[in-house]
Amino acid sequence: MRITPVALTAVTATAVLAQPHVHKHRRFHEHNLNERDVTKTAWAPGPTDYVYMLNGQELTAEEVCEGLQDNELKFVDGQDPGVCSQTSTSTWSAPTSTSTESSTIPSTTTTYSAPEASSPSAAEFYQTASSPAWTSPSESASSAAPAQSSSAPSYSSGGTGINAQFPDGELDCGTFPSDYGAVALEYLGMAGWSGLQAVTIAGGFVNHIVTGISGESCTDGMMCSYACPPGYQKSQWPSTQGATGQSVGGLKCSGGKLYLTNPSLSTSLCIPGVGGVEATNSANAVVAICRTDYPGTESETIPVELQPGETEQLTVPDAGSYYQWQGQSTSAQYYLNPIGTPASVGCQWGSPGGNVGNYAPINFGVGAKAGTTWLSIFQNSPTTNAQYQGTVELKGNLSGSCKYSNGQYCGASGCNSQGCTVSIISGTATYVISN
Repeated sequence: MRITPVALTAVTATAVLAQPHVHKHRRFHEHNLNERDVTKTAWAPGPTDYVYMLNGQELTAEEVCEGLQDNELKFVDGQDPGVCSQTSTSTWSAPTSTSTESSTIPSTTTTYSAPEASSPSAAEFYQTASSPAWTSPSESASSAAPAQSSSAPSYSSGGTGINAQFPDGELDCGTFPSDYGAVALEYLGMAGWSGLQAVTIAGGFVNHIVTGISGESCTDGMMCSYACPPGYQKSQWPSTQGATGQSVGGLKCSGGKLYLTNPSLSTSLCIPGVGGVEATNSANAVVAICRTDYPGTESETIPVELQPGETEQLTVPDAGSYYQWQGQSTSAQYYLNPIGTPASVGCQWGSPGGNVGNYAPINFGVGAKAGTTWLSIFQNSPTTNAQYQGTVELKGNLSGSCKYSNGQYCGASGCNSQGCTVSIISGTATYVISN
């Protein structure tokens, strides 16, 4: 979902007409982009201010709450801003780079769009074009490879040749590029790819996307997306994107060969993030943290798997240099699966009641702008009201405190059931996950 550069909590999103919350893969998911509205959310410092739109029409907070209560409206992809609780009980304010701490939901602008049962919305953050231009963080991204875990994850380790130059137009589409930094996700059943998109282009935009599922492979006319090792993210996406805001990413398969789609950014497939954020597993079983594949299929398939005692980096996109579309910049959203869930189970679409994948109880929001890195922990509602069975705490030299335990997100200003946000003052911040 989409946020501004000020705070990177993604507790706002699109709302749609009520329907079963379906995230099952079918043979293909077809998206007619001309039938969808653009979904945008902007964050800016100051008191919370929401604008709710349904099919281009503005709704009042009261109308939204009434629609939610009557099951006529719902929020897409689990991003409830807590509008109804706010109108009746509390006021939330956004943190700034000089604030001590805020366990709050940042200010937002939200657009509503019509539902598509087979089309999950993006779980990413944006800045609108009307906001000030983003600049590269003062902590420049290091070219050195992030420290890697010593234990084998439940997916292919891959990621060799992380700095190797990709041989444009030479590899067959049937060859997964693991020798060039990409990490094969065999558990998805797509020959290692994290996502497959067959696209139709008209008028300079992608106006139709057919999303491949398990059993498919990278073939002519497809965009073939891939995962990178922890601390890195894919560098390739085409300049031609969805006409109504959907994203497309990865290598292009044309004439049976794989081609770069963004060589001006990098000719290596994986590039480092800003750095300075990691996750530690202090629990007694495996932990899977899954990032949305964005730009791309926007599914939570990019894994970071931690065995007990392990620490890995979480990739932090640089808002000034990473994916931008129609004046909007990107941050990252992660799904934290229940303790004991491996990446092969948690880093793909889940089912209602399963508490894994897109139904995982907790999300992390991570992003950097103008030298400041913002971090959040928040409830994945209304997709699930399940409480995470464990504790998550942000540690480091931070602007304040942010901790989840027993269904509550707590900071210096108190506890709530929605989320908390902090920024890094210096050094490294760590998400510590424990029983």
